[in-house]
Amino acid sequence: MSQQHIIRRSQRRILASQQEVRAAVVEVTGVAQRMLSIFTHDLEPQIYAHDDFLEAAKRFVLSRSFTRVRVLIAQPSRAIKISHRFVTMGRRLNSYIEFRHLHEELRVYPEAYLIADDSALMFRADASRWEGLSDTFEPAVARKYLTRFEELWVACEPAQELRELRM
Repeated sequence: MSQQHIIRRSQRRILASQQEVRAAVVEVTGVAQRMLSIFTHDLEPQIYAHDDFLEAAKRFVLSRSFTRVRVLIAQPSRAIKISHRFVTMGRRLNSYIEFRHLHEELRVYPEAYLIADDSALMFRADASRWEGLSDTFEPAVARKYLTRFEELWVACEPAQELRELRM
């Protein structure tokens, strides 16, 4: 039975389209137990403002009192301009969801990714393209990017422009 559980939990996918990335983000969010860490350039509304992700994120943060969602965003201006739905959710659930603005001198990484806990991830080497991969159980790779995320997270401050967004 434990072998079936491992097989069911580990789902590796090659991603080639926006729809596949969105489905992978929802799938990885669905396996999170404690924390989601998101590294994004502009909080892609096609992914993070879509109903599928918003529902998965809401289920995640409301399932336990100790869950956290941390979002590092390089350029939040797009999210501010379009009144991003995930930002709105983050404002309402600010005990669970925190946005930080990546300082300009730290914007050297072209990738975009989502990490669930320290074991699952959706990763795109180039944030301007949809090609990438996801895996619901790949601890070694997830930890590598989580370590980088942690370093950037502590170097940045909360994104007040996203907290104070007027709707």
